[in-house]
Amino acid sequence: MSGRVEGKVVLVTGAARGMGRSHAVRLAEEGADLILVDICAPVDNVPYPMSAKEDLEETAAQVRALGRRVNAAVLDVRDGAQLAEFTAASASELGGLDAAVANAGVLTSGTWDTTTGDDWRAVLDINLIGVWNTCVAAIPHLLERGGGSLVNISSAAGIKGNPLTTPYTASKHGVVGLSKSLANELALNSIRVNTVHPTGVVTGMSAPAMHELIAGERQDLGPIYQNAMPVPVIDAVDVSNAVLYLVSDESRYVTGTELTVDAGVTIR
Repeated sequence: MSGRVEGKVVLVTGAARGMGRSHAVRLAEEGADLILVDICAPVDNVPYPMSAKEDLEETAAQVRALGRRVNAAVLDVRDGAQLAEFTAASASELGGLDAAVANAGVLTSGTWDTTTGDDWRAVLDINLIGVWNTCVAAIPHLLERGGGSLVNISSAAGIKGNPLTTPYTASKHGVVGLSKSLANELALNSIRVNTVHPTGVVTGMSAPAMHELIAGERQDLGPIYQNAMPVPVIDAVDVSNAVLYLVSDESRYVTGTELTVDAGVTIR
């Protein structure tokens, strides 16, 4: 039997580890060839270690082990020109592009009075402008295909007013607005644009300042982060299964939606 995305070519950003790696491997399992990018370097104002080049190489190796083709590059999604150039070259080599998954993202945390302008710039440049750059890099190739799918990874924080992560929460709400706007603009071209909204996932992204505050002086905010279902976090593959659905033709008339994979945290 052929896979659910057999023969499709998909761009995935932030692919070196965590959800990005999971998306790439899950899509490869179902027959996709992959274009993978990740910054693989520290980002100013982000308080946790970023991925390394070896992590991206490992993701690519896992895709190849599944018998799929892959092009991978160390690349910053804030550099729209470089991202577009690599996407175009890879699409030419792999025979086109059918979908893009804008997964790259970063997180800062702290109270309103400790959040700086540099925090805002770091988060918005990657989480929001980086998503825009990913869409812009992909759209010309989807137009050549006569349609396709843009899957933009938001967050439960893109639906709720999650505190102590104001730039992150704002950026993830921005991803929703960006995606709905593009969904309207591109519907005539049979290009679908949707957002995915996970609850907490173990990915390497961390918010130590937020956890310290919730465990201490701001325990009142803890319930906002509590899932309705009895799990503290979900697995990356749970999110990847939603991405797979939105990339596949099973969702051929699904556009402008906010798909939650959140154990019910947004209904609380």
